[in-house]
Amino acid sequence: MTRPVNPVRRREPLTDAQLLMTISICIFVVMYALAMLLLGGGFLKTQQLFDILNDNAYLIIIACGLTIVMIGGGINISVGGVISLTVMACALFLNGCGIQSPALTFIATLLLALGIGLAFGLLQGFLISYLDIQPFIVTLAGMFLARGLTTMLSVNPVKVSNSGFQAIIKTKIEIPWLGYVAKNGNLIPARLETGAVIALCVVALVYLMLRYARAGRHIYALGGNSQSALMLGINVRRTKMLSYVLSGLLSGLAGFVFLMHKPAGNASVAMRSEMDAIAASIIGGTLLTGGVGNVIGTFFGVMILATIQKIIGLSGLNDSWWQDMANGAMLGFFILLQSVVLFVRGKGGPKLPWLKKEKPRQS
Repeated sequence: MTRPVNPVRRREPLTDAQLLMTISICIFVVMYALAMLLLGGGFLKTQQLFDILNDNAYLIIIACGLTIVMIGGGINISVGGVISLTVMACALFLNGCGIQSPALTFIATLLLALGIGLAFGLLQGFLISYLDIQPFIVTLAGMFLARGLTTMLSVNPVKVSNSGFQAIIKTKIEIPWLGYVAKNGNLIPARLETGAVIALCVVALVYLMLRYARAGRHIYALGGNSQSALMLGINVRRTKMLSYVLSGLLSGLAGFVFLMHKPAGNASVAMRSEMDAIAASIIGGTLLTGGVGNVIGTFFGVMILATIQKIIGLSGLNDSWWQDMANGAMLGFFILLQSVVLFVRGKGGPKLPWLKKEKPRQS
């Protein structure tokens, strides 16, 4: 009696999105390891990584929203303006509402922030999806509108004085076993802000939505080829509208998280954050042509940009152009890398068994 032979599991080829995401993760790990070896200091402490998460939680959230839109073949440059408007509106609301309960303050302010983001998402999504206006023009107008409304609410900075919200801000997750011992011998636990936890939850939820939900598969199909998606029975207009609504909601949430980290409204809040979010999405493996992307890669794209900023600051290069040059060089490298991947998976490139063309997912 012969024993059955177990079938050998074939190794699944990497899609281009998985390949680009893997490269992003590897670059971040190597970059952070080199910073630990060459700069030492704070990079040897877990709190440095947590500080990067705390400082960039809002950017992670809007980058996830932009990844959704870019996978669907669109663009949204109004996210920074929506964050600015949300922060200012919420700051004024907190100072004038009279609510002192931390729980009620949290819920009321969050609903206001989400409402502002939803309003912009619905308006811009309708103009783009149902009136066929170019996304760049619509979201550019949205950016100017949001910045203008922010200035109209208050020209001067507004600092939050609400005691309930101050209690929320002081709430941090402490992890003693990831802390460090100070010079005086006291144990300093690693601290993670609530906003960073919210950002990590957003990354997980958006990943699950894009990976397993029907709406996520429709967004991939829309970005891959809108005509093919239409022939597959996908409601292209509704799917496109959904992507902008989600981006708007995440922009409002990002404004709320920003206010939790820096409790003050200002007309210049989150300036250029839309460009940083787009750069992070591209570095994470999202193609500008649509149909390819992954929010895990986007998360590491944000971490790469933030780590570069931290390294430049600790190196004593405090002039702003060093940061701009480093971001531009990194973005140019990944755009070139994407072009190489597109060439390799096309007819003119060599056939590599571990790289395959990503096909639009069907419902």
